Amino acid sequence: MENAQTSPIVPQSSIATISAGLERRRQLKDRLANIIIVAGGMFVIVAIALIFFYLLYEVLPLFKGADLAQTQRYASAPAASYAEVDEYNQTGIRLVGGQLQYFKVSTGATTGQASLNLPAGVQIVSVQHAGILSGLEGLGLSNGQIIVFKPHFSASYGDSSPPVVTPGVDFPYGTQPLTLDDSGAPVSNFALRDADDQLQVAGVSGGKLVWDVFAAQAAAGAAPASGGGLTDDSDSAGSADSSDAPKVYARSSSTVLPLTINDIKHLVIGQDGRWLYVLHGQGDIAVFKPKGENGPELYQQLRVVNGGDSVTAVAALQGDISLLLGDNHGVISQWFMVRDPNSAIDKFSLTRIRSFKLGEAPVTAIAPELKRKGFVAGDSAGGIGYFFTTSGRTLKLAQAGQGPVLNLAVSPRSDGVLVQSDKGASFWTLHIDHPDISWSSTWGKVWYESYSEPTYTWQSTSGNPDFEGKLSLVPLAFGTLKAAFWAMILAAPLAVCGAMYTAVFMAPGLRRKVKPAIELMQALPTVILGFLAGLWLAPAIETNLPGIFSLLFITPIIIFVFGFFWVQIPREKRARIPDGWAPILLILPILIGGWASFALSRPIELTFFGGDMRQWLSDSAGLKFDQRNALIVGLAMGFAVIAPIFSIAEDALFAVPRHLTNGSLALGATQWQTLVRVVLPTASPGIFSAVMIGFGRAVGETMIVLMATGNTAVMHWNIFEGMRTLSANVAVEMGEAEVGSTHFRVLFLSALVLFVLTFILNTLAEVVRNRLRKKYGSL
Repeated sequence: MENAQTSPIVPQSSIATISAGLERRRQLKDRLANIIIVAGGMFVIVAIALIFFYLLYEVLPLFKGADLAQTQRYASAPAASYAEVDEYNQTGIRLVGGQLQYFKVSTGATTGQASLNLPAGVQIVSVQHAGILSGLEGLGLSNGQIIVFKPHFSASYGDSSPPVVTPGVDFPYGTQPLTLDDSGAPVSNFALRDADDQLQVAGVSGGKLVWDVFAAQAAAGAAPASGGGLTDDSDSAGSADSSDAPKVYARSSSTVLPLTINDIKHLVIGQDGRWLYVLHGQGDIAVFKPKGENGPELYQQLRVVNGGDSVTAVAALQGDISLLLGDNHGVISQWFMVRDPNSAIDKFSLTRIRSFKLGEAPVTAIAPELKRKGFVAGDSAGGIGYFFTTSGRTLKLAQAGQGPVLNLAVSPRSDGVLVQSDKGASFWTLHIDHPDISWSSTWGKVWYESYSEPTYTWQSTSGNPDFEGKLSLVPLAFGTLKAAFWAMILAAPLAVCGAMYTAVFMAPGLRRKVKPAIELMQALPTVILGFLAGLWLAPAIETNLPGIFSLLFITPIIIFVFGFFWVQIPREKRARIPDGWAPILLILPILIGGWASFALSRPIELTFFGGDMRQWLSDSAGLKFDQRNALIVGLAMGFAVIAPIFSIAEDALFAVPRHLTNGSLALGATQWQTLVRVVLPTASPGIFSAVMIGFGRAVGETMIVLMATGNTAVMHWNIFEGMRTLSANVAVEMGEAEVGSTHFRVLFLSALVLFVLTFILNTLAEVVRNRLRKKYGSL
């Protein structure tokens, strides 16, 4: 018998063992894959949450309130009619009786004094502050004269910390009193302004309101003006004017202002001498223009309080543009001159802008900040409060004592407040980093100084020390949506229609070439697109503006004409071109049409627009034209957004089950009817997702809008004007923002707004997509 070759028989137990091992390995791989996928998803969620909370961490300090706390109380301190402290809150200067005293802030103890050179028997009857930035102080005397001085603090930086501060007093217009009222009547109300080595003073002389100018006069052999020598032993010294040729000042001109009122309560010189505000009676203001074309003129008179109310405190806000008026009901209102935008000439009127509530008692003192648009106010009941004008915020209210607050002093760094009442003095520490930001100032209209009306404005920096920061996010959010809107106007129809044709009508061979080519557009860096848009596309469109608009009309006409002649060709001749390849024939006519549009651009401009379409748009249509504008952004960013929208939408359309389209065609529907009635509804979730992803891409785009627009924060839908977006603004200004500053944190707020905006858009897109999927998922 032949030996038969047989295969070995594997025992069933071994097969079971091998199968069990394979199953365990498969389960292990499945668990490992699940763990990796879940961990990756959780990592993404955690990363997004960390980004959100980090942005929130940087933004929250913007809306924190002020800390105002009493640190020193000087129960036995002498009553001072004027006081000031240095920026380190170490030492101060106060006026007690007829003496300027230096004192320690920590204890209130007097450390020295400076001589005021008061005439014998003459008393100080009033203290007036010049513009807070000038630092001048004026003392009205009982004999019709004034003394002008300027306190200063010198810091020496040695090994000690903090530095040693030495107070002093300068007399920039001499130590001798200047005569204001020739009749010798007490000078109870006057106003000062330092201008080009001249002292301008508004006051009352001989019962008349006058505008006097004091200038340097020749004074041969005059002794140097003293800077206020010390009269006792102290650890600080007064300063002296060390000029080799001391100047003596005297009245060089005097102008009588056309107002005869005996009950003048307060005078304020505003805007570098452009306006003079005269508060008289209980609450009436006369506005003068001292330098009118025909001499001084009474510009406006108005009442600033109601009925029997009265103004009890007056101060000029930093910059001398705004007046702060406190009344007998505890309300402080801000006023400034507003230009009438409808007037052909510059016509202004004093207008109430906003108000703040301190309490119910009359306001007795107002002290503006040196470097910000905030102020501290006190009332007759001992209450004090800190307010900020731009943001409209009442940041802190406190009770300083039981007696009326007589005067207030805010340290140069706005971190200390000296409160003087008739029952002693106290020193308070003030801390707030971002008083100029509020919900209303970032998202509402704000009436900024010298503006004719409330506006949404972004203007973050300026070289002017009295600049009022304008940090509204509305123009940036508007610019973001404007750029995305014009980009989607171009991209969405082209991308979706192109995806429809490619997925449904185009020949498979041609589709395999077209789809990858369009998807390669996503690989183009947006910085390159922005570079080309700003340096090549913008000038080209500006030069051929009529050609761009004629192209919008010529291209559809060419397509319709081509289609008309195409259907006139006999079917057997059309059949020579494979089905789905006919659009290739459109390329040449469209290129010829584009060339014709640009070739006819100049003749069209000469014929219909007077040779300059930009000027015609401005004069006839009222549309301002900027070279880098929303049209450039729409074209460049639309080009960048087309690729992702096309790719996703085409995949959604192509993925529609064939049995649906075949069934529709088998029932007699045309390809177009099948597309509209079957394919589009089924693919609508994917198409909507594609459009929303493209919109999100446009909202977050940075480099194209940064390089292809003028980056001006304007709010106009005009396609020929530029814009500034949230993302571009962060990219432009983050490098120049001081870390921790208001500007720095507002840029983080911009990023947070952009983050939340894209999150909301994506969430809405997902909700709509799921509803569409449920609606058409049963097809």
